[in-house]
Parts: sequence; C-alpha cells; structure tokens
Amino acid sequence: MTTPDARVRIPREIWVLIAAAFVIALGFGLITPVLPTFAQSFGVGATASSVVVSAFAAFRLLFAPAGGRLIARLGERPVYLAGLVIVAVSTGATAFAGSYWQLLLFRGLGGVGSVMFTVSAVALIVRLAPPSIRARVSSAYASAFLIGGVGGPVVGGLLGGLGLRVPFLVYAVALLLAASIVFVFLKDASLRPREGAPVLPAMTVRDGWRDSAYRAAVGSAFANGWGNFGVRNAILPLFAAAVIVDRSLDAATRETHQSLVAGAALAVFAVGNAVGLTIAGRTSDRLGRKPFVLAGLLVSGVFTAATGLASDLPTLLAFSAAAGLGAGSLNPAQQASLADVVGRERNGGPALAAVQMAQDTGAIVGPVIAGTMVDHGSFGLAFGVTGGITLLAVLPWLRARETHEVVRAR
Repeated sequence: MTTPDARVRIPREIWVLIAAAFVIALGFGLITPVLPTFAQSFGVGATASSVVVSAFAAFRLLFAPAGGRLIARLGERPVYLAGLVIVAVSTGATAFAGSYWQLLLFRGLGGVGSVMFTVSAVALIVRLAPPSIRARVSSAYASAFLIGGVGGPVVGGLLGGLGLRVPFLVYAVALLLAASIVFVFLKDASLRPREGAPVLPAMTVRDGWRDSAYRAAVGSAFANGWGNFGVRNAILPLFAAAVIVDRSLDAATRETHQSLVAGAALAVFAVGNAVGLTIAGRTSDRLGRKPFVLAGLLVSGVFTAATGLASDLPTLLAFSAAAGLGAGSLNPAQQASLADVVGRERNGGPALAAVQMAQDTGAIVGPVIAGTMVDHGSFGLAFGVTGGITLLAVLPWLRARETHEVVRAR
C-alpha cells in the first residue's frame, strides 16, 4: 500500500525527459495551426487535409510493434534519440514539399520517429516513477507538453504570417535541440537494467484485458485520440478559417488571421489542459483515479460537441478552454491508473503499447470521418459526433475498478 508523499522527489531521469517533452511540444505547437491550411494550399478539401493529420498517427500505429522490438534490442536511449532525429528530418522535408502527396509522405514518416520516442519515454516513466507519486509524475510530464503547447500555437500562428513553411523549419530545429538535451544529460546506463539484473516479466495485452480498468483505459484512449489529438488539430483550424475569420478580408490578411485565430484557440485549450493536469495530478494520488477520469471525459465531451456551435472568437475560446480542462483532468489519472495496473514488478511495454495504439487509431479515424462530415455536412456535425464518442467512453469507466490502493483500502 502506498500513501501520497509530497517529499518524494521525481527522479532526475524523468526531469530530463520532462525538459525534452517541453521542447518537443513547443515545436509541435508551431505547426499545428498551419498544417491543415498548408495542405489546402495544394488545392485539396477538408477531408484530404485531415488525412495529413491522420497519416502521422497511421505511421505511428503501423510502426508501434517494430518500435517495441527495437527498444527491447537496443535500449530506450538510442531508440528515443533516433526517433527525434527521424521526426526532425521528416519535418524539415515537409517544409519543402512541392505537392500534396509529398506533404502526406513526409508528414507520415514523422510518425515512425514519433512512436519510437513516445513509447520509450512512457515505458521509462512507468518504470522509474515512485508508486506514491505516479499521478504527480504523469502530470509533470504531460504539463511539459501542455506548457509548450500554450506558447507553440501562438508563435506558430505568428510564424504562419511569414509563410506556411516557416513553422516546419523551426520545429525541426526544436526537435534537434530536444535530442541534444537527452544525449547530453542521460547516460545509457541510467536507461537500461544493470547487467545481471533479473528480467522483468512482460505484461501482455491479454493479461491487461482481464482488468476492468485496463479495458476502460483502452476505450478512453481511443476517444482521446479521436477528439483531442485528431479532430481538434485537423478541424479546428479549418473551422476558424471558415466561420470565425472575416471573409471580406483580402487573401493575405485572411491567411494571417486564420493562423492567429487557430493558434489562439489551440493555445487556450492547452491552458485549460494545464490547469486540469495540475489539479488531477496532485489530487488523484489522494482521492483516486476514477473521479478525475469520469469528470474529464464528461467535460471534454460536452464542450467538444459545443465547439461547432461557436459563431465568434470569444465563444470559441471559452469552449476550447473548457474542453482543455476536461482533457487535462483525464490524462494524468488515466496514466496513473495504467501504471497501477502494470506495477513496478512487470515490464508493461506490450500492454502500454496497445493503449497507445488505441489512441493512435482514434487519431487516424477521427479526422478522416470528421473531415468527410465537414465536406458533406457541417462543422457542427463533426464536432457533435466527436463529443459523442468521448461521452461514450464514460460507460466502461463506470464499471471499472478503482486502481489506487489507498482509496480501495478505505
């Protein structure tokens, strides 16, 4: 049994990963507001521009099993570094794409590197985090992404005014900077078991599926990928351009305003997310995981559905901030619940990879379906269905067990 203890310190290795996560998120936020608009500059519609977002997740999904085997063979550090470099090179190439199909290919290849460093980092955090502060560690890691995500979209919107290709070049440099941080401050020995140490038994997907909390986490990961990693990044910039920005402006001014509005909406979503992460990260180690997962799904689902009804910038920003608050409440509690299920005595790689694959599947399917709904229906329909998917993920969590040992023992 564990008790939350504020005096327990986050290990140094995790702080290095947190610092790298901040740089990665800052760079990713640069390209998020301009990617759909950049795709549409090649003369394609909402569906095709959404496919560019889905391609990144699709390559992540396809390469996830091979990435897990690479980690087992080479260790986390070299795979993490190689992943960052791959994403940096592919992002730099994206800036020079001469056609929609080149853009699709270069962006998709970035997903290969992304899954390499993501799975490496998550596996390390689960293994290195002290049990009594699992939610706090998950919150700190996720907060690094979100703090970077607050500034990234705003800066990306401003850079978009200099040209839609500029943010991709800046992001490539940011990724190389993150790789340098990990290369310098993490030694190989600190990321691998000591020679002669016993090999931890692997937790398979079949093992995890016997646990109601694991099954519920797979469902909420899929919904989170669909809504917050897929549809929000793919459709919100298009929604801002079509509904919020004044169409009477000249083309150059409209393009600048579109980037700024989309960047502002994504930034306030990140601010709300950071607030939710802070609250859930500190209190779910005391009160349990389920309350924050359920509240997060409900708030995120309702305000995501409402986003399509926004007709002006203040309303869009308010709905985005509220949806971000819900998503932020969900993530650390869900991550800590998974860590509770796996424990420190098992290698959770296969089971954790399956949850990541569920999230990536949602991020692939969601933008394509939502883009089709926009082309043949409306933005309101796309956001409404997305919110409904998130609300459906509440059902398995209602029957899932509470994984926190202290709360269960009361």
